[in-house]
Amino acid sequence: MAANTALMVTTKIQILLSNSTLVWYLYRCLLLRVTNNKLFLKKNNFYSMRYILLLFCYVFSLSTFSQQIIQDDFEGNGTIVEWVGDDCGLVSSFSNPYVQGINTSDKVLKYIDTGGRYANVRFDTNQNIDLSIKNSFSFKIFVPSSTLTGNQTNKVSVKLQNGSLSQPWYTQSEIIKPITLNEWQEITFDFENDNYINLDPSSPDPITRTDFNRVLIQVNGEDNYDHVIAFVDDFIFEESTYTAPVFNNLIWSDEFNNSGAVDSNKWHHQIIPIDGGNWANGEEQHYTDQITNSYVSDGSLKIKAIGENYTFNNVTKSYTSARLNSKFAFQYGRIDVRAKLPADAGTWPAIWTLGADINELGNYFGSTYGSVGWPSCGEIDIMEQNGWDKTNLIGHLHYANSNTNGYQNEGGSTYIANSSGEFHTYSLIWTEDIIQILLDNTVFFERENSQEIPYDNQHYLLLNIAMGGNLGGNIPNNFSESIMEIDYVRVYEESSLSALETTLDALIVYPNPVENNVRVKVPKYLIGTKVKIYSTLGQKLAAFTISSIDTLFDMSLYKPGIYFLKFESNKGVYTKEIIKK
Repeated sequence: MAANTALMVTTKIQILLSNSTLVWYLYRCLLLRVTNNKLFLKKNNFYSMRYILLLFCYVFSLSTFSQQIIQDDFEGNGTIVEWVGDDCGLVSSFSNPYVQGINTSDKVLKYIDTGGRYANVRFDTNQNIDLSIKNSFSFKIFVPSSTLTGNQTNKVSVKLQNGSLSQPWYTQSEIIKPITLNEWQEITFDFENDNYINLDPSSPDPITRTDFNRVLIQVNGEDNYDHVIAFVDDFIFEESTYTAPVFNNLIWSDEFNNSGAVDSNKWHHQIIPIDGGNWANGEEQHYTDQITNSYVSDGSLKIKAIGENYTFNNVTKSYTSARLNSKFAFQYGRIDVRAKLPADAGTWPAIWTLGADINELGNYFGSTYGSVGWPSCGEIDIMEQNGWDKTNLIGHLHYANSNTNGYQNEGGSTYIANSSGEFHTYSLIWTEDIIQILLDNTVFFERENSQEIPYDNQHYLLLNIAMGGNLGGNIPNNFSESIMEIDYVRVYEESSLSALETTLDALIVYPNPVENNVRVKVPKYLIGTKVKIYSTLGQKLAAFTISSIDTLFDMSLYKPGIYFLKFESNKGVYTKEIIKK
């Protein structure tokens, strides 16, 4: 009978290995002493029982840790054993001094750089990090401007290293992201899709590496003696995070294959100054619908700024140019504009969008949809270039915070080579979850599309060259003319298939296993989703509705075991397994 028993146990273990949802069932059976063979409970079968328990522990560990989750909410719900400061002080459970915006939790990590040359905070993992499946780290950060010294660019980086080496930095791979001061923001570092820097240029792609076991966070760079205090919360690495959307459905374009005037079915010339006589930002031109200022030839659109006197509404300006509005508006997608930029000082070229609900004088959509002013409509600057440095490219967001109605401006910049001598591609990726601005398919600014910003309405595209003003600067006395040449404009929407494929991956449930509170993070489009909690026996135990992108659910009163969170939305039904410790 003992041999038969061993065979039965081996078979059950094999079944459990193929179906992790049955693990808790075995555990419960053992605790309750419910088995088909009571010999297991007899004293003379003690060692058989111990063998079964050891096998169970092995199976349970496979079920629990097959998905590597590294997280810390700094309130006792984390898998990170210890945070360490290098040239930097820290308090790993500090009362949140800025309970506002997207972070109303009680405790955060306080990062204290009092001038350490290579200041950072870090932790080591119990097992090496697997980046082969998913590869994103994310956390919330708040940097008060009052704590800063020096003139460093405001940024934060995540660095991965092999901490078992005597000089682990030689193995380093790093992603750097811009940050905005004086507000909580959630930043994601994706080692597959983001730009990364290997300290050793000969190192392989980080997603192919298997030696990373150390994670570092650094604020405002290294090799400086500046001070900074930052607050960090909700750090998480999970093998199920963000998957980049696929934009393969072309919904609007202009290839500029005609000759002569701009296609009036696609473009509107905005010529009425927004205050009746002048344009904003100190600009020194009039925009016109003259064919000399905008025309198509040799397969490209030319927008030409010209030094000439021109009068409109009894106001005379010394320069003319063109400002084109697309007669097409869209909500979410990708814009690609391939263009050469003007080379002359004093020119301020721009590729940008505005919310179609802006009530601006003279624009195409204003008379039909205009209901709000600027910046409540939202503005996305895909490309701007100032008039005195043609090697720098700017991407920005301008908006009114939906919670405070206060004006906010955030963005980034990047180096560009030969912007006037060769074509480059300027792009925007805009989804319910993220806004990214790209140069030649490389992201140089990104921002979560969260509830407090107004980027959930239709936008239209603008193309123009301004003269002088805030970004144009001084115009040379001998300025004659300068051209922005545009090869094509293409607008894509996301593949419906890719959107469905990423939905389940975009659901994040942590910590898992959970002891008390479980945090449920969803993309913006799943707010309002109903969540039901089931036992392994199919019994519905509770239900709640996702009311924000980050929802806390109390599981402290639940018995240890396996549970299933069933998400029911208009995009489908999805299930996440969670283990209660």
